[in-house]
Amino acid sequence: MSARYQFTGSTAVAISASIESGIRTDALPPGTALPPVRALATELGVSPATVARAYQELRQRGLLATAGRHGTRVRPRPPVAARRSALRPPPLPGSRDLSRGEPDPRLLPPLGPHLAALAADLGAPVDYSHAGVLPELAEAARARLAADGVPAGDLTLTGGALDGIERLLGAHLRPGDAVAVEDPGWANLLDLVAALGLRPIGVPVDDEGPLVAGVASALAAGARALVVTSRAQNPTGAAVSAARAEALRTLLADRPDLLLIEDDHAAELARVPLHPLAGATRSWAFLRSVSKPFGPDLRLAVLVGDETTVARVAGRTRVGAGWVSTVLQRLVLALWRDPAVAELVRRAGESYEQRREGLLAALAEHGLTAHGSSGINVWLPVADETSVVTALRDGGWAVAPGALYRIAAPSAVRITVSSLTSADLPALAAALADATRPTPPPGFAV
Repeated sequence: MSARYQFTGSTAVAISASIESGIRTDALPPGTALPPVRALATELGVSPATVARAYQELRQRGLLATAGRHGTRVRPRPPVAARRSALRPPPLPGSRDLSRGEPDPRLLPPLGPHLAALAADLGAPVDYSHAGVLPELAEAARARLAADGVPAGDLTLTGGALDGIERLLGAHLRPGDAVAVEDPGWANLLDLVAALGLRPIGVPVDDEGPLVAGVASALAAGARALVVTSRAQNPTGAAVSAARAEALRTLLADRPDLLLIEDDHAAELARVPLHPLAGATRSWAFLRSVSKPFGPDLRLAVLVGDETTVARVAGRTRVGAGWVSTVLQRLVLALWRDPAVAELVRRAGESYEQRREGLLAALAEHGLTAHGSSGINVWLPVADETSVVTALRDGGWAVAPGALYRIAAPSAVRITVSSLTSADLPALAAALADATRPTPPPGFAV
């Protein structure tokens, strides 16, 4: 907690406004611990119930998170704009940043030639009455999904995978409803669930995806929606196997009322087969983003699902944002149609696979078991995240603490492999081994 920040207020509304102001001005940056309820109540001269209501209101809005004995903290990505947009502290000068979870920009397809061709053949401006999903893009998207076994009748577009998930949850659920999410899982999704006022129920994950017993427990606890990452799961790299998909389908067949959301964010970058759950429940949606393989700035995801679910998302988009830019749609279509781009994406996926598997092998040589069956991240279980992250930082490596991705899962750190080379792997593996098994201090001489 920042010692400089002065909390104010004599009512729950005023106290919550004071805390929000501190978050907005970055006086209370992400991760800041807030005072215990009774301590702040004494400081402000109000009842503990008043402070508890203020904290509860901010938790419901997704600004705060409570983690048992760790107390109440500002969420890593609170849904309020701060004066300084860089919420993640930068790595030390000269260190290698393996914490970002982003693709290697050197392996992304160049957009310039396609943008130039698009500019030369842009045609008349699109008006409001003719905007929407381009038929040729929809046709191409359906063909690409069908090749992976995804039924793609009803289709719409969203501004990326997380935008699609937000629209799906907003169309089916109400604040207070429970959502089953992977644990560990995508930090942005956990923050979104909190911002929507929904209640997350963690589902344990292994290398083959969500555990069937964990999904069953979440359903028994009242989950109304389930979000599953098809492959390249963030942060563990899990990919739903054929056997796990079959078992989950059997389980979900008895829950037609459940909203099933699948996120295939890695798409063409994934080097493992897709085993979709699409259609296992009456209400379902499958999302495939273009950001990872083609570039993070291309904010477009294809969303397919049952007629009602797609209609709800498309209708809500129409009365809000309206549509995904047809200029962006045409650019994505051009990228899809270019064999040279397809080859670049294939080679990028192969490169990530080599880096990921190389790091796993290097860690195994030190007796460390990590996870990463697909994607660009490796998940390494550790006993103490703080000490490991600190030791690595002092050694010139920045990794992400697992607390950003966990609900109840054991401690770990996430290492993004996208910027690594084969020459980096021995030194990184040795640094991780030293950080996870620090040398004890010498005893006193006698």
